[in-house]
Amino acid sequence: VVDEASLEILACTASYSPDMELVLGMLDELETKLPVYSHPVIHSDQGSQYQSPSYQARLKEQARLKEMELVQSMSRKGNCHDNAPGETIFNLMKRERLNRVKLHSLEEVQQELEDYIYWFNNIR
Repeated sequence: VVDEASLEILACTASYSPDMELVLGMLDELETKLPVYSHPVIHSDQGSQYQSPSYQARLKEQARLKEMELVQSMSRKGNCHDNAPGETIFNLMKRERLNRVKLHSLEEVQQELEDYIYWFNNIR
C-alpha cells in the first residue's frame, strides 16, 4: 500500500499466492499505520480478492472500529494506467532490490521487503 501523496510505502505483505490471507494481512498492517479519522481511498486492481465480500466487509469493519472512512476504488477493466503509482513503486522495488539478490525462502523475501521499505521511506 502506497500513500500517493508522500509516496511512502505504508504496508507490504508477501505470500506464495495472492490469496485472501495475503490481502487481509495487508489490511491488518495498514490499520496500525493510519491515523484515526483519516479518509483514505484504498485503490486496487479488479482481482477477485478485492471484489470478495470478506475484503469489503473488512474495509467496513476497520472503518467502524478506527472511525475512519475507507473508500474502495478499483481500476477500470483493461486500464492498467489507473494503478500506475502502485505499479511504479513495485517496479522500483524489484529493480533496486529484489532482482539484485538471491532469495531462497518466503522469510528471506519478507526480510528484504522490510529492509527495502525502511530504506525507501527514510533514506532514499
